[in-house]
Amino acid sequence: MMRLTWFVLALCAAIPGAFAVTYTLPPEGSRLVGTPIIITVPEGNTLPLEAFAAQYGQGLSNLLEANPGVDPFLPKSGTRLTIPQQLILPDTVREGIIVNAAEMRLYYYPPGGNTVEVLPIGIGQAGRETPRNWVTAVERKQEGPTWSPTPNTRRAYAAEGKTLPAFVPAGPDNPMGLYAIYIGRLYAIHGTNSNFGIGLRVSQGCIRLRNNDIKYLFDNVPVGTRVQLIDRPVKVTTEPDGSRWVEVHEPLSRNRAEFESTRKVPLPISAAQRTQLINEGAGAELERRSGMPVKLGM
Repeated sequence: MMRLTWFVLALCAAIPGAFAVTYTLPPEGSRLVGTPIIITVPEGNTLPLEAFAAQYGQGLSNLLEANPGVDPFLPKSGTRLTIPQQLILPDTVREGIIVNAAEMRLYYYPPGGNTVEVLPIGIGQAGRETPRNWVTAVERKQEGPTWSPTPNTRRAYAAEGKTLPAFVPAGPDNPMGLYAIYIGRLYAIHGTNSNFGIGLRVSQGCIRLRNNDIKYLFDNVPVGTRVQLIDRPVKVTTEPDGSRWVEVHEPLSRNRAEFESTRKVPLPISAAQRTQLINEGAGAELERRSGMPVKLGM
């Protein structure tokens, strides 16, 4: 997992950003939106999987979940890729910004509208976690943010033979990018100085977006907007027609050993919920964890 992260970072630094995927809100009582897309990797492909993720407004983790076995560094020409643009909205209030760390997606509900904007994100490294189960608000916004890395961050860089200054001025070389939305007192939703890490755990705890996406949020999200951070790798919905759907993502590792392991992290669901989902035919998906809605009872 960790080796994959750093190889992908090196490959993806020059890939352009993409805009959010916009969904019309479903009727009352429904949470299923969108439709999956199938594309074919073109002949003579020289781009990594991240390039296709960026093109379709996804994070790298979303495409890796939906396309197991695909080479993340150089998908083979002719390979059929599933773009997971169908999803289950989080079971929470449809207001402001909702960040589901487990699926590495940010949901923004524009006030007074009938849509939701869904943007892929990068989150904190193991040991430098992005907060979870937290309700806060946008405190301020800053164009051209500066960055003062913590002493722990500087020591971590030094351990890798890198020198990190105590203060990084605003500009194209700032890891926070060109725009920052500050939530709470210590965290921010911000851009990046390199287009990589979306759908990966690479930040110092903040929430990272591609530059076009943070620009959209910066221009449209007012100060005072409600922000809720959750951690829900399993989402289930019962639709108005009575159909039941489940969407299962790989849960975030709980410690460094789990992060570096090749074994699956246990799903944080109760024994009763697991039994019910298995009885409904979701056993294979609880193991597969495709990150896409699957209809139960099929």
